[in-house]
Amino acid sequence: MSTVDKQLDEIASTITNQLPDRISVTDVTYEGPELVIYTRDPKEFARNGDLVRNLAGQLRKRITVRPEPDSLTPEADARAAVLDVIPDKADVSELDFHEDTGEVVIQAAKPGMVIGRHGSTLREITKKVGWTPEVVRTPPIESSTVSNVRSFLKQEREERRDILERVGRQIHRDQMSDDEWVRITTLGCCREVGRASFILSTPETRILIDCGDKPGSDDTPYLQIPEANPLNSLDAVVLTHAHLDHSALIPLLFKYGYDGPIYTTEPTRDLMGLLQLDYLDVAAKEGRSPPYESAMVREAVKHTIPVEYGDVTDIAPDVKLTLHNAGHILGSSVAHFHIGDGYYNVAFSGDIHYDDTRLFNGAVNDFPRVETLVMESTYGGRNDYQTDQADSEQRLIDVINETHDKGGKVLIPAFAVGRSQEIMLVVEEAMRKGEIPEMPIHLDGMIWEATAIHSTYPEYLRDDLRDRIFHDDENPFLAPQFNHIDAGQEEREEIAAGDPAIILSTSGMVTGGPIMSWLSHLGGDPDTTMTFVGYQAQGTLGRRIQNGWDEVPMNGGRGRGGTLSLELDVETVDGFSGHADRQGLENFVKTMNPRPEKVLCVHGDERSVQDFSSALYHNYNMRTFAPKNLETFRFK
Repeated sequence: MSTVDKQLDEIASTITNQLPDRISVTDVTYEGPELVIYTRDPKEFARNGDLVRNLAGQLRKRITVRPEPDSLTPEADARAAVLDVIPDKADVSELDFHEDTGEVVIQAAKPGMVIGRHGSTLREITKKVGWTPEVVRTPPIESSTVSNVRSFLKQEREERRDILERVGRQIHRDQMSDDEWVRITTLGCCREVGRASFILSTPETRILIDCGDKPGSDDTPYLQIPEANPLNSLDAVVLTHAHLDHSALIPLLFKYGYDGPIYTTEPTRDLMGLLQLDYLDVAAKEGRSPPYESAMVREAVKHTIPVEYGDVTDIAPDVKLTLHNAGHILGSSVAHFHIGDGYYNVAFSGDIHYDDTRLFNGAVNDFPRVETLVMESTYGGRNDYQTDQADSEQRLIDVINETHDKGGKVLIPAFAVGRSQEIMLVVEEAMRKGEIPEMPIHLDGMIWEATAIHSTYPEYLRDDLRDRIFHDDENPFLAPQFNHIDAGQEEREEIAAGDPAIILSTSGMVTGGPIMSWLSHLGGDPDTTMTFVGYQAQGTLGRRIQNGWDEVPMNGGRGRGGTLSLELDVETVDGFSGHADRQGLENFVKTMNPRPEKVLCVHGDERSVQDFSSALYHNYNMRTFAPKNLETFRFK
């Protein structure tokens, strides 16, 4: 018998001793970080809501109770009973029963009403029918991505359960070493923006944090080095957020043998799949060989274990993970690692925005302990101060009005996730208040689909925006001015030849995608204003246009190569970046209590990371580093 089996036997014995005689336990197993109790008496568990809570506190584990199939009310009877318990105002759209796990997935427009106060309605459902309810939100804007992910995970439930059981046994295995140390190895995004990737190592565990590409370059993370290999012996992958410079190459891990878990938030999982599939599509259209196939994207989704903000989750025998809001894009996280029994704590900022935005609450920096912080420095240069948000919004409104008066179009290269939705909110409000004229707002590329995913997860949005979407029935993303471009070139040509309009199009750094088509249509129009609202990395076409290039290569668009002469106006409106500026980065570190002992400044060009590292050292007396790629740091 393995040590995990012995451990489970002891836990089962403890549980049995704590439960009343009328409640049976048929099996106890691990599924990922959770302990799962199987019983023929789920209704009894539901009648005593404190049972699971007390067991979880005693065992110091997250617990799920699953009913044995023969204890369940037949599906036809259960369906009627479940609907009878749930208030009509919850607006249930679907009930999906899964006999293998004893779960009923309830899709509703108002999940809170299905859950009830402190979970009272959920317990009432289990008391009546025995099934364990799982609640998901009916998306107010239909998202093919969310629908496809949910359908795929339902289809793969049996294999996914096997994966979770295997992961659970790996997490709860006995520690093999008495040594204690912590190391971080940099595989990318050091003195550069892009290809974020790190290895966090202990004597027991190796965890990969992020695995992205580099915009405007073929450079990839250094996955071939000994610290990262063999890939199939990595214990876990943690993804801070879905942008491609952090997530693009995660499917590549599965191509080369990795078969373990990915920990991230639920919206990041969905956005990751969306962006990775588009990444493959763009590569194919541009005649490049994609680094992996779509089947590997599905593998990544199947191996993802969603984690909610603030939940402390065991991911290895000696590592606990907690994700916190990073304020950058939907589902973005600061990843906090608690190593050993209070031995050491490391936080990876991912990409952060310190202050509140229209979309998100500002980044969380309240941790019990952090000895080392790995900190993004995109705008860490000494002069990298962004315009105040109100001033930025007014400048954008001015650009739109000036361009409209000329009879032109405002062309905004935008990241599908985050900046597009921020701009949508600003422009929708300005039109509603009469600050700019009514005109169509065309959304090209993945922007509409990404917006639908935002509406699916309002609990990750700023408090007042969430309330507008679901409590006041005022979803700003459903404003009639928004037009999703779905007819391709023909629709673009018609818009380009038409009346004044605002066009938001991917890609945000002008590195491919439909923005190239818009350039071919509008690049020669002096009445058009190309307006940059997001960071343009070195080496990208966006940065070159921003710096004044008026002859640009066209390897796509309408299928023609060569160069294009630009006659349109070019404007940059600062203040809409999803990244904190220099002041925001400093404030994030300054207001941490206690402050970290060491800071590794990463994810910025050479000047930015060195400026920021120097400032933290001189202003706050911290040990700081501006590492290069392939460096390893040992702590303790």
